[in-house]
Amino acid sequence: MIRPPYLKAGDTVAIVAPSGVLNSRTQEIEQAKSLLKSWGLEVVVGKNVFKQANHFAGTDEERREDFQKAMDDPKISAIWCARGGYGTVRILDKLDYTKFKKHPKWLVGYSDITALHNQFHNEGIESIHAMMCTSMQDNLEAIKETVSTFKDAIFGNSLTYTLKGSIYNKTGNASGVLVGGNLTMLHTMLGSKTSLDTSGTILFIEEIGEYEYHIDRMLQSLKRAGYFDNCKGVIVGDITKVRKNTTPWGTSVEQLIIDALSDYNFPIAFNMPAGHEKDNRAMILGRTIQLKVDKNQSTIVFEK
Repeated sequence: MIRPPYLKAGDTVAIVAPSGVLNSRTQEIEQAKSLLKSWGLEVVVGKNVFKQANHFAGTDEERREDFQKAMDDPKISAIWCARGGYGTVRILDKLDYTKFKKHPKWLVGYSDITALHNQFHNEGIESIHAMMCTSMQDNLEAIKETVSTFKDAIFGNSLTYTLKGSIYNKTGNASGVLVGGNLTMLHTMLGSKTSLDTSGTILFIEEIGEYEYHIDRMLQSLKRAGYFDNCKGVIVGDITKVRKNTTPWGTSVEQLIIDALSDYNFPIAFNMPAGHEKDNRAMILGRTIQLKVDKNQSTIVFEK
């Protein structure tokens, strides 16, 4: 995997919006700029970030233009996505990686940005699943770990996590390249050239706002597509705001996942604080990790 250069003081970060509209979100963008500047970084904001075309932050072409410009500019060291929502998939097939590969840079974001993480992975480039500009809070102390791990990831500091234990943990040890992101987006990529080859990898998943039967349906679809056949392990992040169906599913989300993956012998770790919650810790996708899962706790160590 290509590892973009870690950031240092004086480097420039581009803020772009490849997905949802940013109505009334100017304060968060300003806070995001201030945060980066406090770390000694320069900031440029895509010219189309605050535009609106129906659901999106500008037309497909405007969002593609901002993202492509950030990819191509050798003076840009990282591309920080302003928000997720929906829309990234509409620009995926319009991006050119020719200049980018001569000057690779970090992509940072989560949720809908999973589509881009998948494509970056398939192009052989590491990326960072971490907070976005709209994750900013007035009180940064409330997202202390979210911010500090984001900083650690882009500046090349070591990342190691100790997760709370779970009775649902499937114990074992594994080593593999970390891939994944939002479950809906992973499911959406199936059958396309952006779908991941998960052979030899450790898969991370997170989700928000889905019915339990939807979560099961997506896992079953991935399973039938061979997604888990040669996986080394699974890390489950936050599965939040689960919607209530008129017919109850009957088990917890954790049990649902364990049941769906019961045919496999790899370790499964729950309670990774990453996803759509305030505590959203950075993870380097495309990086080899060591995963150790016990009932009492799990550890994740990212290789340097």
